[in-house]
Amino acid sequence: MYQFRTFRNTDPPWIVNIWQSQPPQRSLVQPVTSALFEQCIFSKPYFDPAGLIIVTKDTKPIGFAHAGFGSDETGSWLDTQEGTTYRVMMHADHRDSAVEEELLHRSEAFLHSHGAAVLYGGGIRPLDGFYLGLYGGSELPGILSSDPSQQNLFARCGYRPISRVVVLHCDLVYFRPSISWQVRECSRRCKVQAILDPAPSTWWEACTTGSFDCIAFGLYERGIDSPSGQARFWFMEPLATAWGIKIAGLYDLHIDPDRRQLGMATHLLNKALTGLRDQGFALVEVQTMQENEPALALYRKLGFSIVDHGSVYRKESC
Repeated sequence: MYQFRTFRNTDPPWIVNIWQSQPPQRSLVQPVTSALFEQCIFSKPYFDPAGLIIVTKDTKPIGFAHAGFGSDETGSWLDTQEGTTYRVMMHADHRDSAVEEELLHRSEAFLHSHGAAVLYGGGIRPLDGFYLGLYGGSELPGILSSDPSQQNLFARCGYRPISRVVVLHCDLVYFRPSISWQVRECSRRCKVQAILDPAPSTWWEACTTGSFDCIAFGLYERGIDSPSGQARFWFMEPLATAWGIKIAGLYDLHIDPDRRQLGMATHLLNKALTGLRDQGFALVEVQTMQENEPALALYRKLGFSIVDHGSVYRKESC
């Protein structure tokens, strides 16, 4: 007989067991430990045990659904007007579509009870408070095309894809800087400086990436003290260990609005990717929205290729 309840402190080993029972998937870290779940989920200051719903059979946990919220526009606290179900997962030996749907409905009830008017499926910025390092890659990608069972679940329960995420990789062994007259001009008047473990720009960034090693590359114009652009990367553990190579994830690229279209983004990433290669990184991952054509053109120019897609699922509240 199935029973549903909220998270208890004794549940992490059971959740690990459920996770490790899943079939191989590029974006799902294996193996996992209770310590990894503590780092990526339970230690977050906004973790709410009531949002992690457990299903048991004969008192043994066999599945879970995890609901949560994202940050407000300033990145200073939670915004409960929109919420998401990050994951719904059943043990491979106990798959039951009706139970999965009930887990999702209970996750939705938790989100509604806290004021959410719009519901999402999967993690996507700013609804990215959990699972970075455990699922996806450089950022949370919604639900990946390589994760069809999760996509099918949300589709059955009334969610619809509203946007697509493109996941791209750059193999640094074959990376060659992209050079143009604009980039050459930029290189004459700009320098790029690496900053190890840069201070997070917001409370939310501290919560989501603060437990990982990070590096930033700042673009400085001659005679100007503040950077005109910056690229931020995190070292993609534990995914890198699971894949057997050293990987960096680009999660923020910014060029001042009045300095765009001058080759600065290309020059900055030329230097950043070269610097990461010199530090022994073999691969860089980045994600962007499918409709962001300028970003896609930039990454393709630098030798990135598409390896997966994610979908952002949304369900309007009744």
